[in-house]
This record gives sequence, structure tokens and C-alpha cells, in this order.
Amino acid sequence: MPVLDYDGGQAEITDEGFLVDTDSWNDNIAKAIAKNEGIGDLTGDQMEVIRFMRGYYNSYKSFPILNNICRNVHQAKECVSEEFIDPLTAWKIAGLPKPEEEVLAYLAPAREIT
Repeated sequence: MPVLDYDGGQAEITDEGFLVDTDSWNDNIAKAIAKNEGIGDLTGDQMEVIRFMRGYYNSYKSFPILNNICRNVHQAKECVSEEFIDPLTAWKIAGLPKPEEEVLAYLAPAREIT
């Protein structure tokens, strides 16, 4: 499995870029995954989105509705696609496991717009 270097250590990721040990996630791992995904330095707004996604997943074990993410972090309606271009990229940066097929199907229209 590929290893991702981050400030403070290393973390295993899948071949698709998802964090293997989701409990090991921290801000430094998020920054490293973002760079690995071509995002660069994360802004405060992006970290708000990422932390909300993580919290929602940890509470409900599901992918949040995209517009609800933006509403809950008090950002523009399309904040996920505006901030990350691809909601799945935000999911990866949040250190969450690869979503199930139904989530990927839900994300397909949002991913095609970008």
C-alpha cells in the first residue's frame, strides 16, 4: 500500500488515495492528502467543510447531503464544489473510507458539473 508522508509521520493510503486508518486522521494528514490530490494549501473555509464531513460521518456513518454541508458551515450553497471542485476529493481529505456505490452514484452529477 502507498505511504503518505506528512508533518509528523507517515500514513497508509489506498491506491485510490483513501486513508487506511481513518482514526489516525489529523490536520497534518489532511494537508498531505490535499497536496496528494493536487489541492495545495487548505484554507480555513475548506477545513470547516472537511471537519463537518468527518463529524457527520462519525455520527451517522453516511455521506452528508452536499447542500447541508454548506448550510451547516454557513458558506455559499455550492461551497463543496466551489472549494474542492470534486466532493469525493473533500471526502478523501477528510480521511474517510471510500464511499459505497450508492454514494458514488449520488456524487456523479456533482462530479460531472466540475
